[in-house]
Amino acid sequence: MARRAPDSGTGPKLGPTGRPLPDLPAPRPRDPAQTEAVVISLCNQKGGVGKTTTTINLGASLVELGRRVLLVDFDPQGSLSVGLGINPHTLDLTIYNLLMGPKMDPRDAIVNTPMLGLDLLPANIDLSAAEVQLVSEVAREHTLTRVIGPLKADYDVILIDCAPSLGLLTVNALTASDGVIIPLEAEFFALRGVAMLTDTINKVQERLNPKLQLVGILGTMYDGRTLHNREVLERVVEAFGDKVFHVAIRRTVKFPETTVAGEPITTYASDSAAALQYRQLAREVLERCPAA
Repeated sequence: MARRAPDSGTGPKLGPTGRPLPDLPAPRPRDPAQTEAVVISLCNQKGGVGKTTTTINLGASLVELGRRVLLVDFDPQGSLSVGLGINPHTLDLTIYNLLMGPKMDPRDAIVNTPMLGLDLLPANIDLSAAEVQLVSEVAREHTLTRVIGPLKADYDVILIDCAPSLGLLTVNALTASDGVIIPLEAEFFALRGVAMLTDTINKVQERLNPKLQLVGILGTMYDGRTLHNREVLERVVEAFGDKVFHVAIRRTVKFPETTVAGEPITTYASDSAAALQYRQLAREVLERCPAA
Protein backbone atom coordinates (compact mmCIF):
# COMPACT_ATOMS: atom_id res chain seq x y z
CA MET A 1 0.00 0.00 0.00
CA ALA A 2 1.32 3.40 -0.97
CA ARG A 3 2.27 5.72 1.86
CA ARG A 4 0.75 9.14 1.99
CA ALA A 5 3.16 11.94 1.25
CA PRO A 6 3.47 14.56 3.96
CA ASP A 7 1.55 17.76 3.46
CA SER A 8 4.07 20.33 2.26
CA GLY A 9 1.77 23.24 3.01
CA THR A 10 1.98 24.55 -0.58
CA GLY A 11 -0.98 22.66 -2.08
CA PRO A 12 -4.50 22.00 -0.91
CA LYS A 13 -4.74 20.86 2.69
CA LEU A 14 -5.11 17.09 3.01
CA GLY A 15 -7.64 15.65 5.43
CA PRO A 16 -7.26 12.46 7.48
CA THR A 17 -8.53 10.36 4.55
CA GLY A 18 -5.62 11.53 2.39
CA ARG A 19 -7.81 13.62 0.09
CA PRO A 20 -7.92 17.41 -0.20
CA LEU A 21 -10.48 18.84 2.19
CA PRO A 22 -13.49 20.16 0.23
CA ASP A 23 -14.11 23.88 0.13
CA LEU A 24 -17.67 23.70 1.40
CA PRO A 25 -19.93 26.68 0.77
CA ALA A 26 -21.57 28.50 3.64
CA PRO A 27 -24.34 26.35 5.15
CA ARG A 28 -27.55 27.05 3.26
CA PRO A 29 -30.81 27.79 5.07
CA ARG A 30 -33.50 25.16 5.20
CA ASP A 31 -35.68 25.16 2.08
CA PRO A 32 -39.16 26.26 3.27
CA ALA A 33 -40.69 24.20 0.47
CA GLN A 34 -39.34 21.03 2.11
CA THR A 35 -42.22 19.95 4.33
CA GLU A 36 -40.93 16.62 5.62
CA ALA A 37 -37.85 15.68 7.60
CA VAL A 38 -34.97 13.78 6.07
CA VAL A 39 -34.54 10.53 8.02
CA ILE A 40 -31.01 9.17 8.47
CA SER A 41 -30.03 5.99 10.31
CA LEU A 42 -26.63 5.61 11.94
CA CYS A 43 -25.92 1.95 11.59
CA ASN A 44 -23.17 -0.59 12.24
CA GLN A 45 -23.65 -4.11 13.58
CA LYS A 46 -20.40 -3.79 15.53
CA GLY A 47 -20.76 -2.12 18.90
CA GLY A 48 -18.49 0.57 20.29
CA VAL A 49 -17.77 2.31 16.99
CA GLY A 50 -19.21 5.71 17.90
CA LYS A 51 -22.81 5.46 16.62
CA THR A 52 -24.37 7.06 19.68
CA THR A 53 -21.69 9.72 20.05
CA THR A 54 -22.08 10.61 16.40
CA THR A 55 -25.88 10.71 16.62
CA ILE A 56 -25.78 13.16 19.52
CA ASN A 57 -23.08 15.44 18.16
CA LEU A 58 -24.19 15.41 14.53
CA GLY A 59 -27.68 16.29 15.75
CA ALA A 60 -26.37 19.13 17.90
CA SER A 61 -24.24 20.45 15.03
CA LEU A 62 -27.23 20.42 12.68
CA VAL A 63 -29.20 22.40 15.27
CA GLU A 64 -26.41 25.00 15.25
CA LEU A 65 -26.96 25.24 11.47
CA GLY A 66 -30.63 26.06 11.98
CA ARG A 67 -32.22 22.61 11.68
CA ARG A 68 -34.91 21.19 13.95
CA VAL A 69 -33.64 17.73 14.87
CA LEU A 70 -35.24 14.66 16.42
CA LEU A 71 -32.97 11.91 17.75
CA VAL A 72 -34.52 8.43 17.88
CA ASP A 73 -32.99 5.98 20.37
CA PHE A 74 -33.51 2.60 18.71
CA ASP A 75 -31.12 0.62 20.87
CA PRO A 76 -32.47 -1.31 23.91
CA GLN A 77 -29.36 -0.24 25.85
CA GLY A 78 -30.73 3.31 25.83
CA SER A 79 -27.27 4.83 25.43
CA LEU A 80 -28.52 7.77 23.38
CA SER A 81 -30.97 8.70 26.12
CA VAL A 82 -28.32 8.37 28.83
CA GLY A 83 -25.87 10.42 26.76
CA LEU A 84 -28.32 13.30 26.84
CA GLY A 85 -28.74 13.17 30.61
CA ILE A 86 -32.03 11.25 30.63
CA ASN A 87 -32.63 8.12 32.70
CA PRO A 88 -34.76 6.02 30.33
CA HIS A 89 -35.80 3.58 33.06
CA THR A 90 -37.86 6.27 34.79
CA LEU A 91 -39.92 7.07 31.68
CA ASP A 92 -43.50 5.91 31.30
CA LEU A 93 -43.45 6.20 27.51
CA THR A 94 -40.65 5.15 25.17
CA ILE A 95 -40.43 4.14 21.54
CA TYR A 96 -41.31 0.59 22.57
CA ASN A 97 -44.80 1.74 23.57
CA LEU A 98 -45.20 3.46 20.21
CA LEU A 99 -44.16 0.35 18.29
CA MET A 100 -46.65 -1.79 20.21
CA GLY A 101 -49.47 0.78 20.36
CA PRO A 102 -50.50 1.79 16.84
CA LYS A 103 -53.06 4.34 18.06
CA MET A 104 -50.67 6.26 20.30
CA ASP A 105 -49.56 9.78 19.43
CA PRO A 106 -45.73 9.64 19.07
CA ARG A 107 -45.49 13.24 20.26
CA ASP A 108 -46.49 12.08 23.73
CA ALA A 109 -43.23 10.15 24.07
CA ILE A 110 -40.88 12.92 22.91
CA VAL A 111 -38.51 14.32 25.52
CA ASN A 112 -36.91 17.75 25.28
CA THR A 113 -33.13 17.86 25.70
CA PRO A 114 -31.19 20.73 27.28
CA MET A 115 -30.43 22.00 23.74
CA LEU A 116 -33.24 24.00 22.15
CA GLY A 117 -34.22 22.48 18.82
CA LEU A 118 -32.88 19.01 19.69
CA ASP A 119 -35.54 16.51 20.83
CA LEU A 120 -35.37 12.84 21.75
CA LEU A 121 -37.56 9.80 21.31
CA PRO A 122 -36.10 7.65 24.11
CA ALA A 123 -35.67 3.88 24.51
CA ASN A 124 -34.92 1.45 27.31
CA ILE A 125 -34.54 -2.28 27.81
CA ASP A 126 -38.23 -2.83 26.96
CA LEU A 127 -37.29 -2.34 23.32
CA SER A 128 -35.48 -5.68 23.34
CA ALA A 129 -38.88 -7.39 23.52
CA ALA A 130 -40.08 -5.63 20.37
CA GLU A 131 -37.85 -7.70 18.11
CA VAL A 132 -39.65 -10.87 19.23
CA GLN A 133 -43.12 -9.37 19.36
CA LEU A 134 -42.92 -7.83 15.90
CA VAL A 135 -42.09 -11.14 14.20
CA SER A 136 -45.76 -12.12 13.96
CA GLU A 137 -46.95 -8.66 12.86
CA VAL A 138 -48.13 -7.88 9.33
CA ALA A 139 -45.68 -5.54 7.54
CA ARG A 140 -43.39 -5.80 10.55
CA GLU A 141 -40.50 -4.07 8.73
CA HIS A 142 -42.60 -0.90 8.39
CA THR A 143 -43.54 -0.46 12.06
CA LEU A 144 -41.04 2.34 12.74
CA THR A 145 -42.10 4.05 9.50
CA ARG A 146 -45.62 4.25 10.94
CA VAL A 147 -44.34 5.63 14.25
CA ILE A 148 -42.21 8.48 12.89
CA GLY A 149 -44.49 9.34 9.96
CA PRO A 150 -46.56 11.91 11.91
CA LEU A 151 -43.36 13.52 13.25
CA LYS A 152 -41.73 14.25 9.90
CA ALA A 153 -43.64 17.51 9.50
CA ASP A 154 -42.33 18.77 12.86
CA TYR A 155 -38.60 18.41 12.11
CA ASP A 156 -36.02 19.00 9.43
CA VAL A 157 -33.80 16.00 10.23
CA ILE A 158 -34.51 12.78 12.12
CA LEU A 159 -31.47 10.74 13.19
CA ILE A 160 -31.95 7.11 14.27
CA ASP A 161 -29.35 5.52 16.54
CA CYS A 162 -29.51 1.82 15.63
CA ALA A 163 -28.73 -1.17 17.83
CA PRO A 164 -25.45 -3.01 17.15
CA SER A 165 -27.08 -5.81 15.15
CA LEU A 166 -28.59 -6.52 11.76
CA GLY A 167 -31.87 -7.81 13.19
CA LEU A 168 -35.46 -6.71 12.74
CA LEU A 169 -35.02 -3.41 14.62
CA THR A 170 -32.20 -2.33 12.31
CA VAL A 171 -34.18 -3.40 9.24
CA ASN A 172 -37.07 -1.27 10.55
CA ALA A 173 -34.75 1.72 10.88
CA LEU A 174 -33.37 1.29 7.34
CA THR A 175 -36.89 0.87 5.94
CA ALA A 176 -37.95 4.15 7.57
CA SER A 177 -34.88 6.08 6.38
CA ASP A 178 -33.91 8.16 3.39
CA GLY A 179 -30.22 7.61 4.05
CA VAL A 180 -27.74 5.76 6.21
CA ILE A 181 -24.43 6.82 7.76
CA ILE A 182 -21.98 4.10 8.76
CA PRO A 183 -19.69 5.12 11.65
CA LEU A 184 -16.60 2.95 11.25
CA GLU A 185 -13.82 2.62 13.80
CA ALA A 186 -10.44 2.86 12.09
CA GLU A 187 -9.57 -0.71 13.08
CA PHE A 188 -9.21 -3.88 11.01
CA PHE A 189 -11.97 -5.97 12.65
CA ALA A 190 -14.45 -3.12 12.22
CA LEU A 191 -13.54 -2.96 8.53
CA ARG A 192 -14.35 -6.65 8.01
CA GLY A 193 -18.03 -6.14 8.89
CA VAL A 194 -18.70 -3.36 6.39
CA ALA A 195 -19.35 -5.76 3.50
CA MET A 196 -22.05 -7.54 5.51
CA LEU A 197 -23.65 -4.22 6.45
CA THR A 198 -23.64 -2.84 2.91
CA ASP A 199 -25.18 -6.12 1.73
CA THR A 200 -28.03 -5.63 4.22
CA ILE A 201 -28.48 -2.04 3.05
CA ASN A 202 -28.65 -3.21 -0.57
CA LYS A 203 -31.27 -5.85 0.29
CA VAL A 204 -33.43 -3.33 2.12
CA GLN A 205 -33.09 -0.97 -0.83
CA GLU A 206 -34.15 -3.67 -3.31
CA ARG A 207 -36.99 -5.23 -1.31
CA LEU A 208 -38.37 -2.68 1.14
CA ASN A 209 -37.17 0.89 0.59
CA PRO A 210 -35.98 1.90 -2.90
CA LYS A 211 -35.22 5.47 -1.79
CA LEU A 212 -32.60 4.37 0.77
CA GLN A 213 -29.13 5.75 -0.03
CA LEU A 214 -25.73 5.48 1.60
CA VAL A 215 -25.01 9.03 2.75
CA GLY A 216 -21.47 8.20 3.76
CA ILE A 217 -18.97 6.23 5.83
CA LEU A 218 -17.47 8.09 8.77
CA GLY A 219 -14.11 7.20 10.25
CA THR A 220 -14.31 7.31 14.06
CA MET A 221 -11.89 6.85 16.95
CA TYR A 222 -9.16 7.84 14.53
CA ASP A 223 -5.57 8.32 15.63
CA GLY A 224 -3.44 9.53 12.74
CA ARG A 225 -0.26 8.81 14.70
CA THR A 226 -0.70 5.06 14.26
CA LEU A 227 0.12 3.34 10.99
CA HIS A 228 -2.72 0.86 11.49
CA ASN A 229 -5.39 3.58 11.73
CA ARG A 230 -4.04 5.35 8.65
CA GLU A 231 -3.92 2.13 6.62
CA VAL A 232 -7.49 1.14 7.58
CA LEU A 233 -8.82 4.55 6.54
CA GLU A 234 -6.88 4.34 3.28
CA ARG A 235 -8.44 0.94 2.54
CA VAL A 236 -11.91 2.31 3.19
CA VAL A 237 -11.28 5.17 0.77
CA GLU A 238 -9.93 2.73 -1.84
CA ALA A 239 -13.08 0.61 -1.52
CA PHE A 240 -15.75 3.30 -1.22
CA GLY A 241 -14.20 6.44 -2.73
CA ASP A 242 -16.33 9.55 -2.38
CA LYS A 243 -18.80 7.75 -0.12
CA VAL A 244 -16.26 8.25 2.68
CA PHE A 245 -16.63 11.55 4.52
CA HIS A 246 -13.59 13.80 4.28
CA VAL A 247 -13.66 14.43 8.01
CA ALA A 248 -12.76 11.73 10.54
CA ILE A 249 -13.54 11.88 14.24
CA ARG A 250 -10.38 11.59 16.31
CA ARG A 251 -10.03 9.94 19.68
CA THR A 252 -10.38 12.25 22.66
CA VAL A 253 -10.85 11.83 26.39
CA LYS A 254 -13.61 14.43 26.26
CA PHE A 255 -16.23 12.06 24.81
CA PRO A 256 -16.60 10.06 28.07
CA GLU A 257 -16.78 13.37 29.93
CA THR A 258 -19.68 14.55 27.76
CA THR A 259 -21.59 11.36 28.57
CA VAL A 260 -21.25 12.08 32.28
CA ALA A 261 -22.28 15.69 31.67
CA GLY A 262 -25.26 14.58 29.55
CA GLU A 263 -24.66 17.04 26.73
CA PRO A 264 -23.10 17.22 23.25
CA ILE A 265 -19.43 18.01 22.89
CA THR A 266 -20.43 21.07 20.84
CA THR A 267 -21.69 22.68 24.07
CA TYR A 268 -19.47 20.88 26.62
CA ALA A 269 -16.21 21.72 24.83
CA SER A 270 -17.34 24.05 22.07
CA ASP A 271 -13.86 24.96 20.82
CA SER A 272 -12.39 21.47 20.97
CA ALA A 273 -11.09 19.70 17.87
CA ALA A 274 -13.84 17.04 18.18
CA ALA A 275 -16.57 19.70 18.22
CA LEU A 276 -15.10 21.27 15.09
CA GLN A 277 -14.96 17.85 13.40
CA TYR A 278 -18.65 17.22 14.07
CA ARG A 279 -19.53 20.66 12.73
CA GLN A 280 -17.57 19.81 9.59
CA LEU A 281 -19.48 16.52 9.37
CA ALA A 282 -22.80 18.35 9.65
CA ARG A 283 -21.86 20.58 6.72
CA GLU A 284 -20.84 17.56 4.65
CA VAL A 285 -24.14 15.84 5.46
CA LEU A 286 -26.10 18.90 4.33
CA GLU A 287 -24.14 18.93 1.08
CA ARG A 288 -24.88 15.25 0.48
CA CYS A 289 -28.56 15.51 1.48
CA PRO A 290 -29.97 18.47 -0.46
CA ALA A 291 -33.41 18.02 1.13
CA ALA A 292 -32.07 18.39 4.70
